[in-house]
Amino acid sequence: MKLQSHRIELPLKDPFTIARGTMRHQQSLIVALSRGEVTGYGEVTCNEYYGHTYESLEASLQRIEGLLAGCDAVHPSDLFGRCQVVIPDDTFALSAVDAAAYDLYGKLNGVRTTETLGLSEPAEIYSSYTLGIDSIDQMVRKYRDQPDWPIYKIKLGTPHDLEIVRALRRETEAVIRVDANCAWTPEQTIANSLALAELGVEFIEQPLPAEAPRAAQLEVFEHSRLPIIADESCRTEEDVQKCQGLFHGINIKLCKCGGLTPGSRMLRQARQLGMKTMVGCMIESTVGISAAAQLLPLLDYADLDGATLLAEDAADGVRIENGRVIFSSVPGSGVELLVRSPR
Repeated sequence: MKLQSHRIELPLKDPFTIARGTMRHQQSLIVALSRGEVTGYGEVTCNEYYGHTYESLEASLQRIEGLLAGCDAVHPSDLFGRCQVVIPDDTFALSAVDAAAYDLYGKLNGVRTTETLGLSEPAEIYSSYTLGIDSIDQMVRKYRDQPDWPIYKIKLGTPHDLEIVRALRRETEAVIRVDANCAWTPEQTIANSLALAELGVEFIEQPLPAEAPRAAQLEVFEHSRLPIIADESCRTEEDVQKCQGLFHGINIKLCKCGGLTPGSRMLRQARQLGMKTMVGCMIESTVGISAAAQLLPLLDYADLDGATLLAEDAADGVRIENGRVIFSSVPGSGVELLVRSPR
């Protein structure tokens, strides 16, 4: 297989703010694996919080380029294991290669990636639409720009979090979920959970920092009125077991866990442990969203709106229309690139 990649910058429709900062465009790396004339695509985004840049990602890809050249007939899960031995410390780069491998394998064999993963036809689970932190008026305006989604995820971590949710609840009867991105204390979380429950919020995602003491996490787990979903606390396969008894569910992202191969294992394990399952996304193009959507049969919740937040996309593939996940007729993960081919 031939490995190629190239850098793209994805402009956003609106500045996107969470508790850690504001983004106006997303730096993304498109990864391509080719066998003959057939190409599979994956994507990974640069991420300051986790320390990943174009340069670091490209350096990791260079380390596995020779290995990939000799792996033409390898199942994606086997290929993941071989690549993980070479770059065990870079799940972001691994995730893009893993996604490209599944897309390529499916295109070569005429099957959808869900089938390659051993999954059934996905149930009709709807994605949420995310409203980034802003003034209350602007968050209401952003909701009104996308008024027909059945589920909204609201980013919090401000001095007026409850006022934000109250204002949005006055606008809609849709399902509301909130994500504090590690910005709350245990006391804030428990108090906010009482008020948010009265506002009909479904769950709270990652209220405490990932490094919060176990005692603090347990206090929130035992006293919150709402379910608590792990995100930053559940990055890799080793974290799933640690989340049992501290979270009611987990939200995985392909770039953090290493891709579809470990992600599918994490979701199966979480279900065996009695936890709810969710797949989220970064702000990314349809390349990344198409890969993540292949895990829908393993999910209770989905947050796959990343490409919807873009002013300009890089690919066709899985589409999210008012929360409904619509799969492509193209095999693999269905990705067809719109930008120039990687070199």
